[in-house]
Amino acid sequence: MALSVEIEKQLGDFRLEVQFQAEQETLALLGASGCGKSVTLKCIAGILTPDSGWIALDGVTLYDSAAKINLPPQKRRVGYLFQQYALFPNMTVRQNIAAAVRDRARRQADVAEKLRQFQLEAVADQRPGQLSGGQQQRCALARILASEPRAILLDEPFSALDSYLKYQLELELAETLDRFPGPVLWVSHDRGEVFRNCRRVCVLDRGRSQPVQTLEELFRAPGTEAAARLSGCKNYASAVPQAEAVLLPEWNVTLRCGRAVSPQVRRIGIRAHHVQPAGPGAENAFPCAVARVIDDVFSTIVLLRPEGAAPEAPLLRMELDKAAWRAVPDKSRLTVSVPPEAILLLES
Repeated sequence: MALSVEIEKQLGDFRLEVQFQAEQETLALLGASGCGKSVTLKCIAGILTPDSGWIALDGVTLYDSAAKINLPPQKRRVGYLFQQYALFPNMTVRQNIAAAVRDRARRQADVAEKLRQFQLEAVADQRPGQLSGGQQQRCALARILASEPRAILLDEPFSALDSYLKYQLELELAETLDRFPGPVLWVSHDRGEVFRNCRRVCVLDRGRSQPVQTLEELFRAPGTEAAARLSGCKNYASAVPQAEAVLLPEWNVTLRCGRAVSPQVRRIGIRAHHVQPAGPGAENAFPCAVARVIDDVFSTIVLLRPEGAAPEAPLLRMELDKAAWRAVPDKSRLTVSVPPEAILLLES
């Protein structure tokens, strides 16, 4: 099975231009709030109609502006888990699940199976308002699977849960999705959540999708600043390409990259854990003044100002193990280095 999407949609001043294909996998749609993730899901589900383009699922056209095809939501066979679950408040758990079963002859048996599968038997006759957040999510998932969908859309499935409950339900959801035979789209702005549950990712930035890439590619070579920020990179600077190096005018530093630098590169990113106190003869070493030290839970965050940096230049963030920071002899000035292969080259 595969889900193919190529659509455009104008909503006021916001324009959505999205293109990707999901195979039999859990594909992440990763982006900041307001980038168009939920709008994309609603277009796939048939809740919103794109202005142009097409959507196909398992060889069936769900939407095609040129051919004037636009299947209603109930005929798309797409299961949509909303952020607030959208359970029928006046129905019990049993009735919510039963409402999704297509075959009336199998309704009772299918409901019983889903109640067992999602451990909802004890609350089968309770209404959503009487359930915990975790029970509501399990009920919503059971209802989705009872409809025998060909694809599942998850819209930030843990946004309504506290961190402890989220951890347990994430494990349960991962087990459920492992058994699902079709494509799953997992919308999130949490890179850790995506890293644990997806193998490929499509980054959305201000309404536009970037090419689908593996999680390894996203962290190793994100390509754009938007993707780098979503992958957790903390340091950025304007860059001037110089063959196999970059000049960083704001910091008055030139760093060797160990590979050809495209003329299109305009910015660089450096992950905070790749900034390290420099040993003797370290490559890409440069002196810095310590601007601020922040004691975090498991690490020490050190904000550095490279010597000769412009007054308005951003500070360089370094994150060290607490023991490593304690071992630094001079905590007001130190020389740091960045491995050439760790410099993220970012095009505009």
